[in-house]
Amino acid sequence: MKRAASEFRLPVPWGELRGQVWGPEEGRPILCLHGWADNSGSFNTLIPLLPQEWRCVAVDMAGHGLSSPRPPGVFYTFPAYITDVRRVVEALQWKRFSILGHSMGGNVAGMFSALFPEMVEGLVLLDSYGFLPTNTNELPGIVRQGIEEMVRLEETEKDGKKERIYTYEKAMQRLMAANPHLSEQSAKNLLERGIREVEGGFVFTRDFRLNLKNVTRNSLEQCLEYQSRIQARVLLLMADAGLNKSFPLPEGCSESLMNGYQRSKNMKVMTVSGDHHVHMNQPEGLVPIITDFLQSVGSAQATENTAKL
Repeated sequence: MKRAASEFRLPVPWGELRGQVWGPEEGRPILCLHGWADNSGSFNTLIPLLPQEWRCVAVDMAGHGLSSPRPPGVFYTFPAYITDVRRVVEALQWKRFSILGHSMGGNVAGMFSALFPEMVEGLVLLDSYGFLPTNTNELPGIVRQGIEEMVRLEETEKDGKKERIYTYEKAMQRLMAANPHLSEQSAKNLLERGIREVEGGFVFTRDFRLNLKNVTRNSLEQCLEYQSRIQARVLLLMADAGLNKSFPLPEGCSESLMNGYQRSKNMKVMTVSGDHHVHMNQPEGLVPIITDFLQSVGSAQATENTAKL
């Protein structure tokens, strides 16, 4: 039986952040962050299978799903996403919680956990290392490219944005062509918040600026410094046909990040069979792993609190 979700809405200075909420208001708080160009529908098959007493809030990141795009002329960057997460948990009045992050959402979750270590007790990274290092010698070129892309985009949009209109079937075909590993049901889940109806058909809701180069990058050295600040217990859940095959990190970076996590006693690594969207396509195999891990985090926290009394 599918568990119904309620809508999350948070006013922000440029519009609103939207998302979905499952579970009782007093339930254990779990924040869910989706990957690049996806939306909170990314968790529509996974969250209903998790313990019903958990309070899961899945956010449409800015420019994704039903959340407002960033103001004109503004880049999409990791510090901005992290600030949005801080806004969300402030509005929810969560002081301590766990994060479930997929791909880009995992990178946002890793950085947030490093910057606000006192707030995050458990960190589940779904096919993500929690950070996205860039080779130092590539940084100037990437920043320049991002700036040029923004200027060119603004030039083409001087006379207004020209949104391409699709039938539902064509929108589905385009989404699955761009993400060939998505099952048809997974694609439908993303389209629930990924398109909106207009005269003549449907348009995609995500902001085209998401395709521009991310101009705020970190070197491996910076990522490792951030990583060292994480206090949460970490579950690294990698897909055997996922990130490492489709979007590999620069040479040596995944090994260095893995070594950084393994220096902590509070981490666990597991590889599951599936592709980059395994949490959408085959969530049943992940549910017991995630549930056991987060329940162990809760038990450890309760023991720690008792010891302090």
